[in-house]
Amino acid sequence: MLGLNKIILFLLIAPSRLLLIPLTLFLAFSDMDSVHPLPLSLNLPEEELRIIDFWRKSKIFETSLQQSLDKPRFTFYDGPPFATGLPHYGHLLTGTIKDIITRYAHQRGFNVERRFGWDCHGLPVEYEVDKQLGITGPNDVKRIGIKAYNESCRSLVMKYSDQWEVIVERLGRWIDFENDYKTMYPSFMESVWWVFRQLYDKGLVYRGIKVMPYSTACTTPLSNFEAGQNYKDTQDPSIIISFPLEGQPDVELIAWTTTPWTLPSNLALCVNPDKEYIKFEDINKKRKFIMMESRLSMIFKDPNEYNVIEKFKGGKMEGLVYVPLFTYFEQF
Repeated sequence: MLGLNKIILFLLIAPSRLLLIPLTLFLAFSDMDSVHPLPLSLNLPEEELRIIDFWRKSKIFETSLQQSLDKPRFTFYDGPPFATGLPHYGHLLTGTIKDIITRYAHQRGFNVERRFGWDCHGLPVEYEVDKQLGITGPNDVKRIGIKAYNESCRSLVMKYSDQWEVIVERLGRWIDFENDYKTMYPSFMESVWWVFRQLYDKGLVYRGIKVMPYSTACTTPLSNFEAGQNYKDTQDPSIIISFPLEGQPDVELIAWTTTPWTLPSNLALCVNPDKEYIKFEDINKKRKFIMMESRLSMIFKDPNEYNVIEKFKGGKMEGLVYVPLFTYFEQF
């Protein structure tokens, strides 16, 4: 009976190092006649390895799943990590939380299937392959062929799988690596499309717009995480652009920006309602413009290069409509 009590205690407390000693001592004092004296100090890392080895050899996790097959199902969606690197602190933290939730559900009488997964899609895999093959853009991919490129990606995704299994097991997490899933499996991709179709048929899918980071090299949008992986401080030019007014194509609003990469999605211009603005004609270009009067010297060094047509407060321009530089958002 003592051995069984020890197993139960280890199952419950091995992931929590701080509780290992007091609970084991409690067991020892509960039956002094049949317990060997405990050492004054324990090597906790060695003790954890011994417990993990016991779990593995005795197939404790697998047995717990078999014993609960007839129990109500508890579904837990575990977002898979990218398969292109080793675990970091974020993986260890979230993995521990996920392990707590699924263990608790099992102890509450549910059958909790836990399969490890691998995210094989997206830029992390492509980025690593591009470095290996010296690819700098879409033309390089076309040169080697889509099939060869995809094969290179597939061969890379499981590069670190063995190290992942060692680290996750060492963490004390119970999860099935033998029956893992990979997002590159056709069955997985088709299941995602099936779910999307169900959402579409129920009217839960809509089309909208969102400003996102974009990679001109990969010709694809980026997540904030992906964009932040290559963050750099760079010197970018400020530019001056003009926007023709609707209904007055011969008059253009002048704007200055330090973020020219935002212009493809530009939908508005800002003016100060209390500042003086000026409409003038550029004598050399034979074109009419509107801009803040105090900034004229930024464009013209000689006052004789322009003729003033009208002066007014910025508030007068509220509601004016102009022609955007790009037409990407016309339908919206």
